Amino acid sequence: MFRCVRTVLTITTLLIVPALGQSQMPVPTAPQLGARGYILVDHHSGQILAAKNETESLEPASITKLMTAYAAFRALRDAQITLEDSVLISETAWRTPGSRMFIEVNTRVTVAELLQGMIVQSGNDASVALAEYLAGTEDTFAQVMNQYAQELGMLSTHYRNSTGLPAEGHMTTAADIARLANAIISEFPEYYRWYSQREFTYNGITQKNRNALLWRDPSVDGMKTGMTDAAGYCLVSSATRDDMRLVAVVLGTKSSTARANDSQSLLNYGFRFFETRLLYPAGDSVTEAKVWKGATDTASLGVKQDIYVTIPRGSYDQLQAQLNLPVQIVAPLDATTQLGTLRVNLAEETLTEANLFALNAIGQGSLWQRARDSVLLLFE
Repeated sequence: MFRCVRTVLTITTLLIVPALGQSQMPVPTAPQLGARGYILVDHHSGQILAAKNETESLEPASITKLMTAYAAFRALRDAQITLEDSVLISETAWRTPGSRMFIEVNTRVTVAELLQGMIVQSGNDASVALAEYLAGTEDTFAQVMNQYAQELGMLSTHYRNSTGLPAEGHMTTAADIARLANAIISEFPEYYRWYSQREFTYNGITQKNRNALLWRDPSVDGMKTGMTDAAGYCLVSSATRDDMRLVAVVLGTKSSTARANDSQSLLNYGFRFFETRLLYPAGDSVTEAKVWKGATDTASLGVKQDIYVTIPRGSYDQLQAQLNLPVQIVAPLDATTQLGTLRVNLAEETLTEANLFALNAIGQGSLWQRARDSVLLLFE
């Protein structure tokens, strides 16, 4: 085993290759919007680019349906249900007030149709039908929703139903919603495509997606609208430009036009003044380290997850990477043993930090190699 004494090695040009011919763009303050709460976050790095009251408990209205969909996607992934499953529609689901996909009591509707009716048409009836199919009752399904919220780190969120209809204690935050939206995008790309669908027809009735940005901005491909008198007009939007994906959450605006305008302002601000770079792909070698008493003399060290940073445009060549490595690394090694840390800084600010691991297992060397290195270590 290696000793816990550590040394810091600062490497810049070796780890981060400067982008020539760029100058840093001045970053103005983020737009000040009239929404009760909002957040703009980069999907890959998790960097917050703009926020207001992002941790304040607010009613989510139909933004709730993101978690209803997430729970259904989890059930699909775990092979508990299939998209072709035929769901018998209860009178409870049929009678659910508010926006509807117009399913009829005692008919059968596939899971795929219900998901599109909920995602595209924001059907409350579809949401309740899915909840009942997945958990027996909507109340029981709400418990599942809350379990997933805790698992995702949405610690300020509590669900009482699958629809977002007003209910005492049914609350969340803009920051928690952004966390959920990012989880859907990352974990379920095969289903995320439904959030860009502009319309859906069921029972001879065609309804358009209420997300106005899908028509206004070609870079927008999701996600969900919401509205109740108590919650106001809400919108979660996501867009990709030049391999940079942003997620904007806007809660409590005064109109559908305001929620679209506020969301567009946030997205434009983020894309205009920031850029996101993949610095270290998972599984790639970040550095080589000396290994004692091993079958090989060096180990390639890397990270287990892609390392992204979001920075002001033109500041890439100002990044600095620091390696914090053990003084001695002794075999055997496997991929589960932390072998130092990687820290990326911009000026005096730490942007991200990650643990380093051996990319390949290294067994003990021969008896002669171990004896030789034991002697050499006495002089280290």
